[in-house]
Amino acid sequence: MSGGDMAVENATGRIGRYRWLICGLLFAATAINYVDRQMIGVLKPTISAELGWTETTYADIIFWFQAAYAIGYLSFGWVIDRLGARIGYSIAFAIWTLGHTLCGFAGNAFQFSAARFLLGIGESGNFPAGIKVVSEWFPARERAFATGVFNAGANIGAVVTPLIVPIITIAFGWRMAFVITGFASLVWLAAWIAIYRRPREQPRVSTAELAYIESDPADPVERIRWGRLLRYRETWAFAIGKFLTDPIWWLFLFWTPDFLAKTYHLDLKTFGPPLVVIYLISDFGSVAGGWTSSKLMKRGLTANRARKLTMLGCALLVTPIFFAQYVTSLWAAVAILGIATAAHQAWSANLYTIPSDMFPRAAVGSVVGIGGTAGAIGGMMMAKFVGYILDATGSYTLIFAVAGSVYVVALACVHLLAPRLDRVRVE
Repeated sequence: MSGGDMAVENATGRIGRYRWLICGLLFAATAINYVDRQMIGVLKPTISAELGWTETTYADIIFWFQAAYAIGYLSFGWVIDRLGARIGYSIAFAIWTLGHTLCGFAGNAFQFSAARFLLGIGESGNFPAGIKVVSEWFPARERAFATGVFNAGANIGAVVTPLIVPIITIAFGWRMAFVITGFASLVWLAAWIAIYRRPREQPRVSTAELAYIESDPADPVERIRWGRLLRYRETWAFAIGKFLTDPIWWLFLFWTPDFLAKTYHLDLKTFGPPLVVIYLISDFGSVAGGWTSSKLMKRGLTANRARKLTMLGCALLVTPIFFAQYVTSLWAAVAILGIATAAHQAWSANLYTIPSDMFPRAAVGSVVGIGGTAGAIGGMMMAKFVGYILDATGSYTLIFAVAGSVYVVALACVHLLAPRLDRVRVE
């Protein structure tokens, strides 16, 4: 425990842990988010066979999901900064659950694209809301770890999907898989509405914990238009980092089942265990990335050095992905993919924390929204690129070459635009 933490505890009593219940709610929502998001990747071979999709058709459906994600990410950052996380998150969750459920009723690629578009609009609210909640409920020295914990829900969702979706699909068909998972997720919405309040509005938060949460210097409370934020290099540092690296996560999420199926001749019944291992490894990376930078800060490093050293390590760990297609052993490929996805999640936990390091709380949701939009635009470009390359060559060589090199480029851009991660004085 740091000296500041001890001072808070000595002055007000033992620090409580209610903030971690809030983090648990974020974790659960992110897991649901990724179940809904990843299902199309797991079911791609099944749906493609029934509806006659080509690689380009599938890529186009992913493209429209990400187009909606780009639009919604920017919009929901604005909405959440103004309505607050409780209402904003509820709206986002309801929209994405509706879009996910409607996928079960789609009869052609156009209808599927429309349902996934609605899913993308809603899912775009998940991370702006989550980062906003972390900035409200955690002091700066815990934010990267808290972000890593709730971001780990993405990997749990990715682990659960290949386990439960094949079972539902084999028993009831792929359409009911969307309907059943959609209705089941509404339990979270009821819990969120019942539990979530801001720290000062939640009577279950102790005086000591509230003092700990608010132990950072006060931020301005004026709401800030996102257009003003585009004037700052720090906004672009985050946005370019997202633009370059988010597409690689979309690649892992939407095409890993396809890669395993084609390279190692797996199907709906057999690619579950490899996917589970990949995302369990990535789950570790999400928490470890946030923990590492937080630990370095507690040892005296600045946020700038702690975040960037951690991100450099992550960038280097992704590079072996280029060799995944050349190994003959399925489990060797799984290890390479697992380390790459873990490195991305550790990278993401730190990149997502940068806006709260640099900007006042009133602007965090909007900055995250701008970055998320940039990441989704990059994902749209990646979807078109992957579909074209696979239809033209059937090979992942060029695709994995891009995936293995882009993180180093992204870190260089972040450092050039925000060399010290200084606090921004928004005028």
